[in-house]
Amino acid sequence: MMPEISLNILDVAGNSIRARAALVEITVDVQPADDTLAVTVKDNGKGMTEEEVSHVEDPFFTTRTTRKVGLGIPFFRQAAVSAGGSFQIDSEKGKGTTVRAVFVLSHIDRMPLGDISSVIHTLIVFNEHVSFRYTYRYGERSFVLDTRRMREILGEDISFREPEVSAFIKEYLESGKAETDGGADI
Repeated sequence: MMPEISLNILDVAGNSIRARAALVEITVDVQPADDTLAVTVKDNGKGMTEEEVSHVEDPFFTTRTTRKVGLGIPFFRQAAVSAGGSFQIDSEKGKGTTVRAVFVLSHIDRMPLGDISSVIHTLIVFNEHVSFRYTYRYGERSFVLDTRRMREILGEDISFREPEVSAFIKEYLESGKAETDGGADI
């Protein structure tokens, strides 16, 4: 199993990218009053048939040709369920997929969120051909980073990999999270 929820998000978003999504929306919603931490990864990629969805939680089913097992989704599901939560995948062929995992925030077996800012930064900087909308919510406060808006400001000629741009994105993610959750240890 992966040691952090953020690494599961990286894996699922990687699936979205391989599914040729043009837009990947990632939401991390921490609600201390409800004792929940919910993660949603939604894409507009190629989607899956009902049969593919029914097999996706099987570790010995994968559509990838580079290996014979697909452990990311089964591990993510197990992490959520073993922490008193739930897991759901909705997909429609040609329209996209939504993966949602809900964790009981205070559950002793809930893995930590981990370095979510670094994960989102990595996704954005190394997948410039994909648009990302990241929402981090803590209670009533929220923070959003949308690469489509960043593209409008920067233009198409400036790469997110440029050192100054990459550093700005990382700092923006870290400060946005800290301002939203007050530095809470999640």
